[in-house]
Amino acid sequence: MNFSKIINYVLILVGGVVALYAQAGESQNVYVLIGGIVMLMTGIYRTSRNIPSKNTDEAKEEE
Repeated sequence: MNFSKIINYVLILVGGVVALYAQAGESQNVYVLIGGIVMLMTGIYRTSRNIPSKNTDEAKEEE
């Protein structure tokens, strides 16, 4: 497992935990919630960037 994948998974995990923690409290800290969501979305974006599209493979086979 390379270093980039580890960073992506850590961002997703920490961002999800922080977002859930920020929502669980009675007095929600909006900045912590936003930070958690940003970390979560950054990890998801970086992970999805490396997944190849199925549509491009099917389009090449049809030609």
